[in-house]
This record gives sequence, structure tokens and C-alpha cells, in this order.
Amino acid sequence: MKAIEITYKKNNKEKLSYEEIRYMVNSYVKNKISDQTMSEFLWAIYYNGLSMDETYYLTDVMIKSGEIIDLSKLKKKVVDKHSTGGVGDKITLIVSPIVACTGVCVPKMSGRSLGLTGGTVDKLESITGYKLKISKEAFIDELKTVGCAVISQSDKIAVADKKIYALRDEIGAVDSIPLIASSIMSKKIASGSDVIIIDLKVGAGAFMKNIKDATKLAKTMVNIGKYYNKKVICTLSDMDSPLGLNIGNSLEVKEVIDFFNGKYDKRLYELSVYISSLMISAAKGITQKRAKEIVVNLLESGHAKNKFKEWIKYQGGDLKKLKDKCKKYVIISHETGYVNKVDSLKLATLVYDLGAGRHKKTDRIDYAVGVSLNKTLGQKVRAGDVLGTIYYNKRVKNFEERFVDAFKIEKKKKKVKKIIIKTIK
Repeated sequence: MKAIEITYKKNNKEKLSYEEIRYMVNSYVKNKISDQTMSEFLWAIYYNGLSMDETYYLTDVMIKSGEIIDLSKLKKKVVDKHSTGGVGDKITLIVSPIVACTGVCVPKMSGRSLGLTGGTVDKLESITGYKLKISKEAFIDELKTVGCAVISQSDKIAVADKKIYALRDEIGAVDSIPLIASSIMSKKIASGSDVIIIDLKVGAGAFMKNIKDATKLAKTMVNIGKYYNKKVICTLSDMDSPLGLNIGNSLEVKEVIDFFNGKYDKRLYELSVYISSLMISAAKGITQKRAKEIVVNLLESGHAKNKFKEWIKYQGGDLKKLKDKCKKYVIISHETGYVNKVDSLKLATLVYDLGAGRHKKTDRIDYAVGVSLNKTLGQKVRAGDVLGTIYYNKRVKNFEERFVDAFKIEKKKKKVKKIIIKTIK
């Protein structure tokens, strides 16, 4: 079997066998074929796609390239929630303790972000003392005791995906639906959950820019789940605008604390309650309406807030000691009208330039910097009102103008788009 022949087949739009895909992936992991050879194979997939069977094959080979975690000893329903990434997305920090309150286990292995804004791991690292690396035994014990745990992604899970993803990122072959689906699902299935809920972001601030492609990706991941007898549900949510009011690692943790204290942005609340309800409904076999009633009660009674504090403390974090030392620059609006657009990509780029994002995994980031919005979609603004605040440790050229430029303020109010687009099961 030769790599050049397999790539040639795919370039001719022929279907590959399990053995051919396994040969390419395992040979690359074992350094038997070069980056150049694997790049040519990935580009062949990028341009010619994979059938559903081929996508199963690729996912299965990547699962088997590393460790598979067995969570059956928990003797509880286990549900994982994954987000495809978005601007201001702190949903994991909110839904994990909510769902854990119901007796459902929520294990999360999250990564550091590459690109514009921080990942879940970066947000948690902004909490002094929080331990992201714990043993498998300690992880299981925490799930038994607390019900939720969030740690950094294990290097031993889906080993092939880690190496292939890095190469895809380097050569620009990222936005391929079969490659995205197999990458996400190989890690999720190897992590041992019974139910997988995916929050698939769509819009300017997400890598899926339109509903058509996002729907195709969602259906592909649902079908992969069926192949492994896993319940997979994908919710498409709007990412044309930021999620919540804060963008930046420690700032987003502060917003989560505010959320559990009853102070929250409407869109963030709506999506958090929806995803939590979906997780509980799927895991416990109850209606989503009943699950929503449970979620609202857990928030209003303070049980979810207490579980959040218990989880962070269990992993060594001190919520009173956030890494948030920085300067503030308040932005005043010079216009009167309604906020009809908040450009998530422009704000994410500004936050990235302030130091909250990274070019490569080894880059150091500034946990304190970011932006906070005082006004958001649909709200009335008057000249002289505070539009928001920039938190910085280094001045970025034209940062005030860039912040203001992200807002479209008009005399006539436009209807605010719903954050939940649709759900695919």
C-alpha cells in the first residue's frame, strides 16, 4: 500500500477503504509519511470530500489511535457538551454545574484556544489555583463527588487527531465538514460520554458562516453518533453577535459569577437554559419542558450557584483571586439610537490584539484583558451613555475607534435575531 496511490484515488473521487484510511493516519502518526505527503492527502479530502462511510472510518481510526476512557464505573448517565467556539462563549462554565445538580455527570476535557479568543481552559486558568491537570483517578472521583469536572485535554486521547489538526491548521485545510466532524467526534466518543450535546455556532464570529453548511456538519456528527450508539444532539446558535457582555478570560469568569448571582444578559441566559435543558432531557429521558422547569428552579434557588462554587473549589480555584490586574478605558457613545448590530469578529480581533489570544499553543496570553459591553443588541443608547470598557495592559493603536466601529447604532430599532436557530437530532 502506498500513500501516493491512496491520495490519487481520492483525487479521482474514488471511495477509500477502512484499511487505506487507517494506513494513511497511522503512518502519519508513526512518522512513516511526511507532512508534505499527509498535506496532499488532506487537500484531496478537502476538495473531494468523504462519503459517510469514509467519515466513519476516519473517525474510528482516530479514536483507536489513543486511549478510550471508560466511565461506566460511575453508574450514572454521563453527558458531554461541546461548543465549536465563539466570541464570549462561557457556556461550559454555566451549564456544567447546573446539570451536575440533577445527578447527571458532566465530564469535560477542554483545550486552549488558537486564534482570536480564549478557550474554556484559558478562562479557568484565569482563576488562581485552579488545577487543570489531574490524574484519571482524581477526575473520576470528582465526577462521583461533585458531578462535574473540567480539565485540559488529555494528550493520550485521539492522538492522531491532535497531529492532523495541527497540520490542517498550518496548511489552511480547516473548514472541511468531514474533517471537522471526525475531529470533534473522535475526541468526544473516546472521552466516554453516553450523550453528546453540541452547540454549533453559526455566523460572523464562528468558523461556520452559514446555516446550510452548519446543518450539514450537524447531521454528519449526529450520524457518527448513531454509528457508535451515542445520542448526539446539535443546536445551531447565532454568533453574528458576541455571547454575553464580556469578552476576555477573567472578564468572562466574572460574568459567570454575575450570572449565578442573577445578573445576566438575556441572550446568554436563553442559550444557557436551553443547552442545560437539552442535556438534562436527553440524559434523564424527560421532556425538555420539564427539564427547563428544573433548570430555572436550580438557578433561582441558588443550588446551581453553590454547585459552581463547589466545583471550582474542588479543583483548587479561588474565585476571589482572579488574574485581572489591568487598566481600564471607558468608551462613551457619541450617537443616540438603537444598537442594531454588535460585530463579534471586530471585537474578537481587538481582544486578540490586546493579548487575550494566541498564534500558537505555546504563546503566553494576558488573562486580564478584554472588553465589557454596557450596551448590546436592541438596547437604546443616548449620546453620553457608557458604551463599554476596554481592559488593557498595553495600548493598541486606535482601540477606542475599533471598539466603537463594532457597534451599528441607528434611529430605527431592528428586530433582534433569536440566538437559537434550530436543533438537529
